[in-house]
Amino acid sequence: MLELRTLSGGTATVPSAEVEALAARLEGGTTLTEDHPDYDDARAVWNGLIDRRPALIVRCAATADVHAAVGFAREHEALLAVRGGGHNVAGSAVCDGGVVVDLSPMNEVRADPARLTVHAGGGATIGDLDRETQRHGLAVPMGVVSETGIAGLTLGGGLGWLRRRYGMSCDNLLGAEVVTADGGVLRAGPDDEPDLLWALRGGGGNFGVVTGFEFRAHPVGPETYLLFTLHPGSRAADGLRHFREWAAAAPEEVSAFAVLWHGPDADPIPAEHRGRPVLGLVAVHSGDPEEGERALAPLRAFGSPIVDDSGPRPYLDIQRYFDADYPAREMRYYWKSRFLRDLPDEAVETLVKLNESSPSPHSNIDVWQLGGAAARVPAAESAFGDRSAPYLAGIEANWERPGDDDACLAWARDTYRELEPYAAGGEYANFPGFYENRETVLRDNFGGNLGRLTELKRRYDPANLFRLNHNIRP
Repeated sequence: MLELRTLSGGTATVPSAEVEALAARLEGGTTLTEDHPDYDDARAVWNGLIDRRPALIVRCAATADVHAAVGFAREHEALLAVRGGGHNVAGSAVCDGGVVVDLSPMNEVRADPARLTVHAGGGATIGDLDRETQRHGLAVPMGVVSETGIAGLTLGGGLGWLRRRYGMSCDNLLGAEVVTADGGVLRAGPDDEPDLLWALRGGGGNFGVVTGFEFRAHPVGPETYLLFTLHPGSRAADGLRHFREWAAAAPEEVSAFAVLWHGPDADPIPAEHRGRPVLGLVAVHSGDPEEGERALAPLRAFGSPIVDDSGPRPYLDIQRYFDADYPAREMRYYWKSRFLRDLPDEAVETLVKLNESSPSPHSNIDVWQLGGAAARVPAAESAFGDRSAPYLAGIEANWERPGDDDACLAWARDTYRELEPYAAGGEYANFPGFYENRETVLRDNFGGNLGRLTELKRRYDPANLFRLNHNIRP
């Protein structure tokens, strides 16, 4: 017998024969319950802060497996989580007592260089995508850590090194295969289910399980130019002001952010700066490396950096540049965010003070330069909504010891509150904390799009089966 947590908060008892029947219907997938030797590995997610025990995990190898798993959850009104291929920092890819649809085996990627398109399975990571596209000198706008899953990233927007030149991940989504709550398998595209495609472009996982993505690809690489300079905390305020002035006139081939951090205990960081506040200036020029070096020279010229790791690099290496800073299961993560309407001197001083007060040397505050192609998409053209903010503050609480949970969570939430005077409204859906203040965030994020999204939620998921997300209630 299997005890399932239901959507209503109660429990349902499912005979073992029904679980066995589900397993028999799978086309290459597997079912795992807590007595399976792979169960603990399968339920573990990237964020070490998350420790949940689903009643059933369905590892899906094909769309038919997803269809069967969603049907099983619907039939038993079971709490349902959907897991893609990567981070899911909020932890909603796994749930206590419910069913997990795990797409991670569905990580195939196929590029069509003649059409400048790429098809990727719902379990693919950025690394999977990049390895295939770079074989053809192409790239899809994605995030900045290669182990991130493309599914959650795209459905929440998708900010990366190509955002100002080619837009966000969701802006480059051409079509999708979606398993809906009623058991349908739909093709969302400009001609078929265009409303669903609109909703998937930033509306989160509210409307179904996306088993396949089709993206527009762009010529990038194989070499691009990376700027990375690290400065002592004593110059952080000056560095942020320099970054602010430089960013206002930077070419769209450049995407950058400033990171307030503490020097890691590793080479090439000088010993006197390890564990101490620092400021990193990081930027990528996605065009010719020589042109990139010239374009980034004014930002690189600031101060006397304690580390300068700038230079031309393969695009694949740049995409992996920060991977080691985000190890799976070894660290505990809680990320919040705020779009900022400006970066006045008062905000600069606040950001520096907040970084200095961080209880963990692994935590950081990133100030993302926005604008460019991503900002030119009208708010009503995709579910993502308003693009007008010039900056995003990414608040990353990252720590190692469970005993530091309370202090690190409090620091991130205090930082979120302290930045409210400079906020443009809304937060980046991929840095959601634990979905606190959900109704306010939904209103601020989606603005005038929320009504249309609610109507589409009623159409595609009237029972709110897909609710473990920035949930739009039907």
